[in-house]
Amino acid sequence: MHRHHDDEVHEHDRGLSHDLPVLARRRMIGLMAGVGLIPLAGCTSEDGTSAAGSSKGSGTSASPAECATIPDETAGPFPGDGSNGVNVLKESGVVRSDITKSFGDSAGGTAEGVPLTVTLTVVDAASGCGTPKEGAAVYIWHCDRAGDYSLYSEGVTDENYLRGVQETDGLGQVTFTSIFPGCYAGRWPHIHFEVYGSLADATAATSITNTSQLAFPKDVCDTVYATDGYDESVRNLTSLSLETDGIFSDGYDQQLAAMKGSVADGYTATLTVPV
Repeated sequence: MHRHHDDEVHEHDRGLSHDLPVLARRRMIGLMAGVGLIPLAGCTSEDGTSAAGSSKGSGTSASPAECATIPDETAGPFPGDGSNGVNVLKESGVVRSDITKSFGDSAGGTAEGVPLTVTLTVVDAASGCGTPKEGAAVYIWHCDRAGDYSLYSEGVTDENYLRGVQETDGLGQVTFTSIFPGCYAGRWPHIHFEVYGSLADATAATSITNTSQLAFPKDVCDTVYATDGYDESVRNLTSLSLETDGIFSDGYDQQLAAMKGSVADGYTATLTVPV
């Protein structure tokens, strides 16, 4: 039986306390944009319809005037990048596409849940999102379906699943095989990611260029959380919204994934990441 997170909201809320300086900077940028000092338009959005088919999210192209760098967000208290204790980035095996299993000397567990494929396309914001960033690297991590983070949460400190690094290809893309994350108390369902200038930088855990988060559309969350194993997520999601989430409340257009798929076949989440 999965443990409840109501008694541990303070642990996850460490991420929100870390968010406040970032949120203050972003609101200042918004105010400056309002007087014409800084353009603050996101990349063009893509429309979708249903959770079983596709759902609205970030687009993949934009004109120079419509392109802005992906919003900076907190890495939260469970990054695993050496900034808060353990550093998984320097471990052999972290460069991989399938992040559902633990690797190395860890417990060797597998994260269970609705299959999810995540594709991030890293592009150059200065060129209007039109130029892929080949040879960059992306590290992603997220909680399991119980809302727990490997390396940190009780019961999974010996696991390192749902964490991985990849180098971007000629299209600026990285693709990870994972599971749909759960919803823990106090936070909208999300995936963390860091962008590095190169794979060497990522595996040395140095020179992060961007830190942000990917958000999931509500209709897809509702559909996934109706399946076995996500019971706590149903309850936690009822008290949350993108508009009130501590991270996404000041704008999430650039961070909302475009979704396709179904519970039976698995989902794909895609997001353009201007840097």
